[in-house]
Amino acid sequence: MLVHESYLRLFKAGTLEAGDRGQFMAYAARVMRSVVVDFARSRGAERRGGDAIRVELEEGLAEALDPREREVIRIHEALEELATIDERLVRVVEMRYFAGMTEEQVAEALELSRRSVARDWEKARLFLATALD
Repeated sequence: MLVHESYLRLFKAGTLEAGDRGQFMAYAARVMRSVVVDFARSRGAERRGGDAIRVELEEGLAEALDPREREVIRIHEALEELATIDERLVRVVEMRYFAGMTEEQVAEALELSRRSVARDWEKARLFLATALD
C-alpha cells in the first residue's frame, strides 16, 4: 500500500526534477514519509470521530491512538525540528527509516561515503531518542 500510494503521489506531481537516481531516491523517501504520516493522522482523526461534532467525555480518550501511529507522528515532528538544525540528517533518516534503504544505498544516493552516512544516522538517532523521551 505504501509503495502504491507513494507512486501515485509521485505521478500526480507531474514533472519530477530529479537529475539523478540519488535525487529521485531522496524525493521518494520524503514522499513515503508523507504517506505514512498522513495515514497515521487520518486514522487518528477517524478514531476521534472524523468531522463529527466532538464532545470530550474523558481526557484519556484523546490518547486512544494506536501507539505505532502516535510514534510515527512524534518522529515526524522531531524530524521537522531536526530539519532546522541539519537537513542532511533528515534525508538520511527518511531514506533509512521510511524507505528502508541500507547505509550503502543512502551513501550512493546522497553521494557520500558509507562512513559519513553511518555517522549521520547515529547523530540523527541520538537526536530522535532525546526528542522522543
